[in-house]
Amino acid sequence: MPRLTVDQLAGLFEGRTRFVMRLAEYDDPLRHARAILRSLPEADVVEALNAHPRIGTRALSTSSAAEQGQEDDPAILEELAKLNRAYEEKFGFRFVVFVNRRPRSRILSVLRERYARTREEELATAVEDLVAIAEDRYRQMHAPPPRE
Repeated sequence: MPRLTVDQLAGLFEGRTRFVMRLAEYDDPLRHARAILRSLPEADVVEALNAHPRIGTRALSTSSAAEQGQEDDPAILEELAKLNRAYEEKFGFRFVVFVNRRPRSRILSVLRERYARTREEELATAVEDLVAIAEDRYRQMHAPPPRE
């Protein structure tokens, strides 16, 4: 993988965070992303997680909107908003999950399950999902066009 610019990495990771600025210094940055995140002060990791939009919000980047789909059931959106608030109050950072094109209704159970975990477990999982999202976005951007 070639070196990626700060702007390219900001698109993959949802913002120009201290993590993204550091990651841009590396060749093959996605290969190094997990190790770099684990080496950063917790405040920088939290900043990287909080750059992601909340699951179920209407203000989404183009990438997040495509990943989360168009499921707009008001009951599901209300429950997601409630659980997002509770999650952030408990853990001190946003819920980040590799949606992988699952509908929001399926993410509700994931959010409930992860809410029951320890902060350390959840921080480690959120970091893994943060990088998985970026890797998937990179693959999607660089996938060969479908054959006709």
